[in-house]
Amino acid sequence: MALLVRLKAVTELRGKGDRLAKAAFRGLSFYTRVLENCKDEARFDETFRWPIASNIDGNELLEIQVFNYSKVFTNRLIGTFRMVLQKVVEEGQLEVTDTLIDDNNSAIRTSVSIEIRYQAMDGTVGSWNDGEFLESPNYRSEGEGPWETESLLPGHRQGSAVSPGKSNPSLKPAERNFRRAGKGVFSAMKLGKIRPPKEDPHRKQDEPAILEAEDLDRKARRLRGGLDPDTISLASVTAVTTNVSNKRSKPDIKMEPSAGRPMDYQVSITVIEARQLVGLNMDPVVCVEVGEEKKYTSMKESTNCPYYNEYFVFDFHVPPDVMFDKVIKLSVIHSKNLLRSGTLVGSFKMDVGTVYTQPEHQFYHKWAILSDPEDITAGLKGYLKCDIAVVGKGDNIKTPHKANETDEDDIEGNLLLPDGIPPERQWARFYIKIYRAEGLPRMNTSLMANVKKAFIGENKDLVDPYVQVLFAGQKGKTSVQKSSYEPLWNEQIIFTEMFPPLCKRLKVQIRDSDKVNDMAIGTHFIDLRKISNEGDKGFLPTFGPAWVNMYGSTRNYTLMDEHQDLNEGLGEGVSFRARLLLSLAVEILDTSNPEITSSTEVQVEQATPVADNCTGKMEEFFLFGAFLEATMIDRKIGDKPINFEVTIGNYGNQIDGTAKPTLKKKKKEGGDGKQEDSELLQHSSEDEADDDGELVSVSSTQPMKPLITDRNYFHLPYFEKKPCIYIKSWWQDQRRRLYNANIMDKIADKLEEGLNDVQEMMKTEKPHPERRLRGVLEELSSGCFRFVTLANKDQSLSVRTRLDRERLKSCMRELENMGQQAKTLRSQVKKNTMRDKLKLVQNFLQKLRFLADEPQHSIPDIFLWMMSNGKRIAYARIPSKDILYSIVDEETGKDCAKVKTVFLRLPGKRGFGPAGWTVQAKMEIYLWLGLNKQCKDFLSGLPCGFEEKKASKGFGLQPFPPISLLYTKKQVFQLRAHMYQARSLFAADSSGLSDPFARVFFITQGQCTEVLNETLCPTWDQLLVFDNVELYGEAHEMRDDPPIIVIEIYDQDTVGKADFMGRTFAKPVVKMSDEDYGPPRFPPQLEYYQIYRGNSTAGDLLAAFELLQIGPAGKSDLPPLNGPTETEQGPILPVPLGIRPVLSKYRVEILFWGLRDLKRVNLAQVDRPRVDIECAGKGVQSALIQNYKKNPNFSTLVKWFEVDLPENELLHPPLNIRVVDCRAFGRYTLVGSHAISSLRRFIHRPLDKKSQHWNTAAKLLNGYLALANRGPYYRLPGEIVINMEPEVPIKKMETTVKLEANSDAVVKVDVSEEEKEKKKKKKKKGGGEEIEEEEPDESMLDWWSKYFASIETMKEQLRQQEVAAAEAEEKEELEIAEGSKGQAKTKERVKAPKEDKKKKQQQPPEAPEKKNKQKIDELKVYNKELEMEFDSFEDWLHTFSLFRGKIGDNDETTTEEERIVGRFKGSMCVYKVPLPDDITKEAGYDPNFGMFQGIPNNDPINVLVRVYIVRATDLHPADINGKADPYIAIKLGKTDIRDKENYISKQLNPIFGKSFDIEATFPMESMLTVAVYDWDLVGSDDLIGETKIDLENRYYSKHRATCGISQTYSIHGYNMWRDSGKPTQILSKLCKEGKVDGPYYGPGGRVKVANRVFTGPREMEDENGQKKQTDEHLALAVLRHWEEIPRVGCKLVPEHVETRPLLNPDKPGIEQGRLEMWVDMFPMDMPAPGPAIDISPRKPKRYELRVIVWNTDEVILEDDDFFTGEKSSDIFVRGWLKGQQEDKQDTDVHYHSLTGEGNFNWRYVFPFDYLMAEEKIVISKKESMFSWDETEYKIPARLTLQVWDADHFSADDFLGAIELDLNRFPRGAKTAKQCSMDMVTNEGDLPLVSIFKQKRVKGWWPFVARNENDELELTGKVEAELHLLTVEEAEKSPAGLARNEPDPLEKPNRPDTSFIWFLNPLKSIRYFIWHTYRWLLLKLLLLLLAFLLVGVFLYSMPGYLVKKLLGA
Repeated sequence: MALLVRLKAVTELRGKGDRLAKAAFRGLSFYTRVLENCKDEARFDETFRWPIASNIDGNELLEIQVFNYSKVFTNRLIGTFRMVLQKVVEEGQLEVTDTLIDDNNSAIRTSVSIEIRYQAMDGTVGSWNDGEFLESPNYRSEGEGPWETESLLPGHRQGSAVSPGKSNPSLKPAERNFRRAGKGVFSAMKLGKIRPPKEDPHRKQDEPAILEAEDLDRKARRLRGGLDPDTISLASVTAVTTNVSNKRSKPDIKMEPSAGRPMDYQVSITVIEARQLVGLNMDPVVCVEVGEEKKYTSMKESTNCPYYNEYFVFDFHVPPDVMFDKVIKLSVIHSKNLLRSGTLVGSFKMDVGTVYTQPEHQFYHKWAILSDPEDITAGLKGYLKCDIAVVGKGDNIKTPHKANETDEDDIEGNLLLPDGIPPERQWARFYIKIYRAEGLPRMNTSLMANVKKAFIGENKDLVDPYVQVLFAGQKGKTSVQKSSYEPLWNEQIIFTEMFPPLCKRLKVQIRDSDKVNDMAIGTHFIDLRKISNEGDKGFLPTFGPAWVNMYGSTRNYTLMDEHQDLNEGLGEGVSFRARLLLSLAVEILDTSNPEITSSTEVQVEQATPVADNCTGKMEEFFLFGAFLEATMIDRKIGDKPINFEVTIGNYGNQIDGTAKPTLKKKKKEGGDGKQEDSELLQHSSEDEADDDGELVSVSSTQPMKPLITDRNYFHLPYFEKKPCIYIKSWWQDQRRRLYNANIMDKIADKLEEGLNDVQEMMKTEKPHPERRLRGVLEELSSGCFRFVTLANKDQSLSVRTRLDRERLKSCMRELENMGQQAKTLRSQVKKNTMRDKLKLVQNFLQKLRFLADEPQHSIPDIFLWMMSNGKRIAYARIPSKDILYSIVDEETGKDCAKVKTVFLRLPGKRGFGPAGWTVQAKMEIYLWLGLNKQCKDFLSGLPCGFEEKKASKGFGLQPFPPISLLYTKKQVFQLRAHMYQARSLFAADSSGLSDPFARVFFITQGQCTEVLNETLCPTWDQLLVFDNVELYGEAHEMRDDPPIIVIEIYDQDTVGKADFMGRTFAKPVVKMSDEDYGPPRFPPQLEYYQIYRGNSTAGDLLAAFELLQIGPAGKSDLPPLNGPTETEQGPILPVPLGIRPVLSKYRVEILFWGLRDLKRVNLAQVDRPRVDIECAGKGVQSALIQNYKKNPNFSTLVKWFEVDLPENELLHPPLNIRVVDCRAFGRYTLVGSHAISSLRRFIHRPLDKKSQHWNTAAKLLNGYLALANRGPYYRLPGEIVINMEPEVPIKKMETTVKLEANSDAVVKVDVSEEEKEKKKKKKKKGGGEEIEEEEPDESMLDWWSKYFASIETMKEQLRQQEVAAAEAEEKEELEIAEGSKGQAKTKERVKAPKEDKKKKQQQPPEAPEKKNKQKIDELKVYNKELEMEFDSFEDWLHTFSLFRGKIGDNDETTTEEERIVGRFKGSMCVYKVPLPDDITKEAGYDPNFGMFQGIPNNDPINVLVRVYIVRATDLHPADINGKADPYIAIKLGKTDIRDKENYISKQLNPIFGKSFDIEATFPMESMLTVAVYDWDLVGSDDLIGETKIDLENRYYSKHRATCGISQTYSIHGYNMWRDSGKPTQILSKLCKEGKVDGPYYGPGGRVKVANRVFTGPREMEDENGQKKQTDEHLALAVLRHWEEIPRVGCKLVPEHVETRPLLNPDKPGIEQGRLEMWVDMFPMDMPAPGPAIDISPRKPKRYELRVIVWNTDEVILEDDDFFTGEKSSDIFVRGWLKGQQEDKQDTDVHYHSLTGEGNFNWRYVFPFDYLMAEEKIVISKKESMFSWDETEYKIPARLTLQVWDADHFSADDFLGAIELDLNRFPRGAKTAKQCSMDMVTNEGDLPLVSIFKQKRVKGWWPFVARNENDELELTGKVEAELHLLTVEEAEKSPAGLARNEPDPLEKPNRPDTSFIWFLNPLKSIRYFIWHTYRWLLLKLLLLLLAFLLVGVFLYSMPGYLVKKLLGA
């Protein structure tokens, strides 16, 4: 979308003169070049293009102004032409000739003719082809004389469709001029550009496209009668230049691959507690595993919610990639001991990368969901609460402040999951299908194979590959395919893992199976974020089937491959290894389905093969390359012939591409193909074409001997003959993927460039950066919409995988969205919202970069190798997408058909560190990659003016690519390098300085500046002239695209070769022979170029470069050079006058205070040091310190010198501070040095009178808006009244203060009467309402009450800030999303429930808190160092670290700290001379002190230093058991206190609560070191960490950091005034020192200071409660608001506790814990302060908890009766206080309960120590029998009651339990009926009580347990009574255990059935058998009798019968 205007000519001009025209549209103007000496006609013939983001409205204006140009005066306007674009919008193309109008709107004779063309967004108007646009028949490129066109060989390019005779087919005429014109906005603004020139395509330095801000506003007013400047946006000029045939692409300046270098990492994990573990009565242990390392917590017995609070640290030294793939696994194991490994309850996995991407790199107090990997059908197994943090070197982690956590945290709201992941994760299967691979390298030695081949003729492939996939800590492997370079697997590996997984990457490796050890062949990572999308229109991870390319070490096989790491995926691969066809799919499992296998083991199965064409149609690709230059070749390899080889995949690889790809079905290659290659190198014509005219590739240049450039580098003689290579290769056609990535990359590049511009403008304080940002957004939105149209068009062509389709959809959605948001944002960018919006736009950039990265590969990357003697030396890797050709401009790769500067580097580890930073070779190479069918354009981007050298006649079939190009055009130039100065260079010598010189390289020439000794900020001021620089190609191209200049900075060493210090690039400003050497382009301006060393910046270079064409007349045309200045090195040319900066006189005043901590130099101590200050060649020396040991301060405080400095502050030279030690016999030794690179912060700018009032007024406004919360305002004349009532409820009121610019502001803040009344009433009511909160008694309160209250306040503030930030962000998002309404709605829907939750959480605690807050005085808790809050107390005294020694590179260990050899204290002030009089005439001005008036004396002073250490948190464990025994050590000067006997055993969060008094003498003893050591029984104690505090700066600071100002003044109690002076004394002292009028105490509690009046209370109580009058409160009120006093005011340090990180020199940069402390200082010449406050830790209070278990009911019945089979239970109840399981107590057993009822009347007695403030029980016990001493544990107060079923012959059965948190548990139910399970499950909704407040509670509570299905069920109820007594009360009314004396309980009334059957058999018969079976027994008895009767009858019957028969 653009508007193009071609300004042809202006005719009928009057007179003769230089003409200039300017075209403006939408606030962006372009200037033409200046036409000199025009008479009546000015033929400009220039084209302007405005990229536009929104359609043109019919009534917008185009304006063209014509000027008479003047070099000296302002340009005079001849006339203006304005045109409404209605017609253009309708027709799209228009030619106009019209007259101009002058200032009075009357027409003049002069007329202008223009052509306009408009292309709308939808492309409706005209088809867009620049080639046909505006061709004027007589068109000639400017400066292209008749001789240029003739010399173009008429038929020199048969292949291209361009008619001969046009100078350069690819450079469209319109655009070429455009380049001249379109310099756009920034040439004038680019003053101090600190950016590598590569990012800067508008350094073409053309005519002045200068857009002055005022001019813009003026014009805006004229155009629309006052256009709102907030709608103006500036497009980037690159918009103009990028799509011109910019024949060079930008080089990349960073030389080192960042991946692969090991770094220090520390993973710290705190396991706090677990809840809701599934299982009965378990003994859980937590195992913490990071990577391979495991650590265990201690075991907690019989509990489902163990509390650990144990801290583990894991240290690693590995590359980032390896680190972030490590898996953190937390598992809970049940009953693990020495003999058995225990059973896994559940585990949780997450990779380190996920933690690292969290804000602050940590999860804090979050709950991990445990699940069982063995059984995926089961639900969750419990929650584990932990903190996880990952720290790299230099990350500092802000731990949220620790205080008493309330344990009611809502688990669901604080899950350990990254944002955006649903809490209910499901199980899913990941199917990775591995199909086949090709192009594998050989991996075994060929010895045996050769023997076999010789004997049997059998030829085998030398590799046995298999594929291994790693994911989430699990590994899967395919089968091994024996000896195959193209193995076929068709297998799938299945992982089962939770979805979404918390592991980001999947690692796929091809490995070679070997008997000894398997080697990786290549590795590929699949990032799951890139192959899925979690949005509501998202998709599950899916991939392929697609090929992935693997890169690694070079392919030649050696037994010990030094680059093996590269094959493991560490670092950047240097060669193609193989490609693998694979696909990935994910299926979410339905775990309720019974068929599912429930294990998560990795499975491997067969998979169905895929069709050959599934990855796309095979196409023939053509790669062409031309080597235009090879220079800067390292001298180590300069003596042998060198050639270059280009490979793409295995094509073109002649040395070790062994396996020929079988893809070339179409190639008929005879024989092995090897012979051909060798012949090809000779370019013999016979073999050039195969039988049917097929092309064979030429992939390497011919070997050549390099020539010497200078003593470091060589170059190859590629002069007029440039060698070429070309390769044919066959790949699946998946160009669309690369095209889409290219479009997005280009949008992102442009956005990045725009953002850099904006930041640059803000940094250099240029006007209107917001306009530029609007332009950036405009371009972004048009780019996004363009993507949507382009990406949509050819979807049908290639074979697309599901991922392709889904990615396309989501990219289009994202970009459309982004376009909308950018559009909306554009309108919101205002001056004041600038910075916030900039952040948002940077998020866009990250998102674009993320989207542009294509996960599915297609064409492999191109490698360019430099070979010497057939050995590979150095390489460059070029992504194929960057050089891929497309007919659509946006889709073409950014380096396609462009000349790219490439720096070759050493492979693998050799590329690290200084050795790898030296350039191996600098190549100018031209590359083109595209389909063979499209290859007719492959030469189009080369610099013109060459003939092609073909290798053969070619059978007339096909044009062959050339094997070399012969340039017939040659231009001669002279390069002038104006090397002015450099700053902040790298320290390369052991003295901490360097001897820098610069080497400048251009084409094949190199020159050096002189060496300047011992400086880091050299001012060379030297002009280097390169004569006879020959450049090949067309002149005009040289002008637009000169080659780059490389500048390297070296350190000269007397012995050995110079050390490399850094490198930067520059592009020269070019002047052709027919151009005038004059403004605006010449002379060029000095600019800053960022110097890089490896990947880190190493200073800036200030220089300018110009390239001047030597015309036919020779050098006489060039601007003259000033004569050389003779020096001992010979003639040196200085930088000429027009280029060096304009200087003016400045005075630099230096305040010399003292030197501190000087280390030894060459083993000798520093005794008589002196400081030398140098700036721009001038300087001053301090007085000599006579005896450093005795007094390290200077005797003369202020000295000054005058110096000429540049007017432009950005060009100010650095100021060097050097400390030398003056030894005997006039020897000097350098101790250390410091360079201040920017003097800006020390420049004193005198205010002019007018602005002064405004300043104070503005300050007042700020001050009083802060007070606006204090109530309504009354205005009284003359003074500002500030009210300080102690009890003002803070009410937010919207108030504004109007301030006149010149009057003293008056503000009165008061509390209205009604408020006070309300307050009183509230107090009265308070007693009745709130039973819970009793007034804390003064005597109860101690310092800790104050501390904890303050921490609560701090947390509350943090919470409010977070909420506010979240709200602001939401508002922001909604604003942006207005553009896309639908989105806004969904967002609101998502946010709403969250918000409610937040609100719910916040409301309950607030009410009681507020009341509490007014009762306890608070202090300020800083969760950082005090220095950070008050910028290091450098308000007037600055500290400069002195450095010495080399700077270590990343792989060396010298850290910044180790290089510091001392500190210089002082300051400086820089100002223009002379100063305005009013300053020097002020009262009391002492000329000796210059600007440093009112500075204290620096004589030694004695001070009492009182150090208070409160506590330490998160200490790094020092012992094997993962704990430490910390104690405090304090060192100040000679005093060294080690508090060793008071070490705290086995504690990582010790509370020290101690204060130490030390007497010190400043300045000798001013650095206080507080260290925490670990006590060891044997051996020396280890340092855990230490912190250093500079007491001197605090002591002398205006912020008064000697003793914090407390909130209120009281003379007794916990809040006693600590300072030696009372507030009134302090106030009068401050007023006197600051020359402030006051203080005047008036009646009615008022005090006046300067013109402010403060009001406050007047009376205070003494110890006896007597009230007496005092002014102290008033004075204190002023001190607390001292920053509001005009002129001298600044914030005074309040009473505080600061949190300081502890650091250990062995582990630099990584925090080892934090220390909370504060320091008070009292001068010894003042009255002594009171005794130190007692902050000793609170002693826990002894309590006794008596629990009476009365009854149970409804207990489930477990046993079946022995005789009767009835259900019954033998119930007993067990209880303990959490953490004291060994002290558990059991009731007696209620046997044989048939109804679940049990009666006990049993008393437990639990004595315990309790810390009220922290709500924790304190227990001390030995950890094991081997422990030396007891360890103190703090655990929450929880009472556990369990109900059990007693068994005699087997273990007792657990039935149920309840755990009551004694601070908040549900009130018991009145009766058993009302008692239900809700009391456990819905705790939140029930009223909770605290035993510490209620003292006595009785009621019924439920017992619960989990059944087989993991659901809670009610297993019984217990009636209990809890009674809490203090020890004293317990002693007064003792009670016995169980039912014993004293105060015995009566025996329970149990039913007769309750006894043990085998002890009372008769009873059991009576109760059980008789009771149940009596009728049965009676019946049985009767039956028995009957039986007996019958028996007896039968028995005696025969006898009787016989008797009867015999008649006996």
